[in-house]
Amino acid sequence: MRSFLGSGISAFGYLASLIVFNLLAAVLPASANDAPLPKAVWEGSGQTPETGLPDGEFAFYEVGGKTKIAAWYGSPTTRYRHGILGDAIEAGSLHVEYRDGRRLSLTLPSTEVFEDRTPRLADMDGDGRPEVITIRSYVKAGASVAIFGVRDEKLVELASTAAIGRPNRWLNIAGIADYAGHGTPQISYVETPHIGGTLYFVKWQGSKLIPIASMPGFSNHKIGSRNQNLSADIFYNDDSLPDLGVPSDSRRTLKIIGFANGQLEELDRFSLPNAVKSRADHQAGNQNNCLRLKLESVEVFDLCSPHSARGK
Repeated sequence: MRSFLGSGISAFGYLASLIVFNLLAAVLPASANDAPLPKAVWEGSGQTPETGLPDGEFAFYEVGGKTKIAAWYGSPTTRYRHGILGDAIEAGSLHVEYRDGRRLSLTLPSTEVFEDRTPRLADMDGDGRPEVITIRSYVKAGASVAIFGVRDEKLVELASTAAIGRPNRWLNIAGIADYAGHGTPQISYVETPHIGGTLYFVKWQGSKLIPIASMPGFSNHKIGSRNQNLSADIFYNDDSLPDLGVPSDSRRTLKIIGFANGQLEELDRFSLPNAVKSRADHQAGNQNNCLRLKLESVEVFDLCSPHSARGK
């Protein structure tokens, strides 16, 4: 109840939401509808998954300029009553569908949930096939980053970080890119973004996601908010590696973090007039070298690299 009360929701409203959504979870099917996704979904209509999370969205992966793969969470459940994303409903299953109608699904055991709104699709090993990057939480051990993928026509878990180690402890993914210049992407995330968040960068190695660098003092989420996209990639310095803009633990300072000579460094920082609310669309023509953030006020914060002429 702490996170709901802290976000201004009354105890009565919290308990009422649990009752309603327990009933919802009881009547919804355990897996996604077997009918192929409608054409409008593939065309970017903004539809939400019919049997997915109330606030869930589709993730898409394009090949050759055409959307080929969609992923989403399903099987809403209230078995993990953390409520860090604004309600007590999390996901119990993951679904992937190809444009040709093939669909694969994976259901978590009752001791786990996806504490996330929308999965992410990225080719993590350079084989041309996307993997699915998720936030998976254990009822008794808290959150972890988990990668799933299609192997032998089955959706299976491929790798994960260790869980944080305590229930009701969460992390939020900040970005996926080759920040360190290893040739394949790393995953960046902020562990415990509400209580002294630490920014981690991990690489995929075997069945594990191994930390390669970390730095304290970050937050990329406001407790109780559905906005998870408070950070953004930017080519900030004069090398060829992507860097990451992430809010400080107060969310009132933007820090630019990147690797230089193999070491994680703070490249720059900018004081903000208000706390970061979410990432906004890039300005036209500067997608690699600029970022835009919405603030809690009506303002936006725009930042372009001092080397922004490169890469246009």
